[in-house]
Amino acid sequence: MTARDHNNLLGIFIMIKGGILAFVGILLGLIYGGVGVALLGAAKKQDEQIAGGALMAFGVVIGLFLIAIAIFDLFAGSRVRKVAPVGRVLGIIVCIMSLFSFPLGTALGIYGLWFFFGDLGKSLYLGSEAPVGSYNPPPPNSWQ
Repeated sequence: MTARDHNNLLGIFIMIKGGILAFVGILLGLIYGGVGVALLGAAKKQDEQIAGGALMAFGVVIGLFLIAIAIFDLFAGSRVRKVAPVGRVLGIIVCIMSLFSFPLGTALGIYGLWFFFGDLGKSLYLGSEAPVGSYNPPPPNSWQ
């Protein structure tokens, strides 16, 4: 695979991760928020109202937090796919954050860090298209 192929694949993986995070954020926000609203509506005591309100607030905060991370991932993935200069930095940040999501996030993080800090990633983002240390063989019959 070429450097552009690795880069494109990595950008797609980052965007898929962002989409999954957005889905989970919306789902958790709706579930915890819905349960909180149900507890709040069925509460007869003040303690039950506080618990329902806290659960509803927890759902909204967690949902918004995950959606914010998802938006960052989607933006970073689009910058990586376009080989924007900021794409490498954003990709490294996403890959480091992904290391803590075992097992798929860890795999994405390791693959991304291998690419961005390896010869292929450096050659794509920091200059020449040819990988560092590439060797061009002499033309045929030049040894005769």
